[in-house]
Amino acid sequence: MHHPGLPKVLDGFDLQVEEGSRIGILGANGAGKTTLFYTLAGVYKPQEGEVLFRGQPIQYTPEGLTEVRSKVSVVLQNPDEQMFCTLVEEDVAFSPLNVGMDRDEVEVRIDKALRDVRMTEFRKRPLQQLSGGQRKRVAIAGALAVDPEVMIMDEPTAGLDPQSSMEVMELAEKLHLRGITVLIATHDIDLAYGWADTINVLRNGKKVYSGSSEEFYTDMENVHLCGLIPPSTFNMNREISAMRGVPPAPYPHNSCEFLSKFGGRNKAGRIFCVPYAENNSLKEKHASAVREAGTDAKIGIYGPDSRNALTDERIDFYFNGIDSCFGEAVLGRDSVLIYDEIFDKTIREQADTLRSMGTDITLEVVR
Repeated sequence: MHHPGLPKVLDGFDLQVEEGSRIGILGANGAGKTTLFYTLAGVYKPQEGEVLFRGQPIQYTPEGLTEVRSKVSVVLQNPDEQMFCTLVEEDVAFSPLNVGMDRDEVEVRIDKALRDVRMTEFRKRPLQQLSGGQRKRVAIAGALAVDPEVMIMDEPTAGLDPQSSMEVMELAEKLHLRGITVLIATHDIDLAYGWADTINVLRNGKKVYSGSSEEFYTDMENVHLCGLIPPSTFNMNREISAMRGVPPAPYPHNSCEFLSKFGGRNKAGRIFCVPYAENNSLKEKHASAVREAGTDAKIGIYGPDSRNALTDERIDFYFNGIDSCFGEAVLGRDSVLIYDEIFDKTIREQADTLRSMGTDITLEVVR
């Protein structure tokens, strides 16, 4: 891709994105990640090459770009680059109004998007009064309000505190489970390793790798040429596997999988699952699950809806509840996991992965 007035930035570049997938875009500063995102969103028109959406070339007319931007949302690394209004609610409404949504529908979407990023109380606040991290969350809310088919996020956790970063990744997973294609460019190699289905690695405007994380990080020379280092879980797995004389595969991608492979108990603990859907009796189900698991059992929560609905009860793992409760199970302890119902698939897939690593997890759903 070659942009008018600029040297070639993405040279000989070819990228195909499978619908509904989780894609990590990796590379050192200046590799071309942000340029790629601007191009995919129609901000840049390539002088050479073309961008296809669902097999059709993007039309760089006002109507064509409006069509693209009603389906493809972008969250930039610097939120100030995409903020055009004075108040929080005005900025979140900007994109959906700009693509022709009805005002009543936009109001509903503002409420939901701000709740998802924990910014409801700032709805009437001027943007200039917000911190950098708060503005990032408003930018994410604006992208969510369009209800896109593709979400592109450039360093979405940069400038956020650890809890807010976990919430952003919850949202990314939630979008994926709704069938939305999610692309994330990040320097956080551990984040990408634990989340992405596949990674695409850029170096000097060229795509030098596309595929599984494990295959890429096994090629240490290429890793270092790309300005990257292996994720910590990948490194620990490789070193301990070598020490014990066992194959590195299967590769753990998070702490509970690592525990399962190298330190799990013969008898796993149970996870009492409490899925939350709107209008169900979460507090009653929470109490029932605690009775069944025992008062000593740890309680985790995952998802913005559950977190907003359950504010008064004891929660031990207020963030990253899935990984924490599975870690408890691997260590032979029972736990209670409360989560937005949409994460059922994520939880069952994690249980299947742990079973493949030798830990037979029992999930007991509390209705």
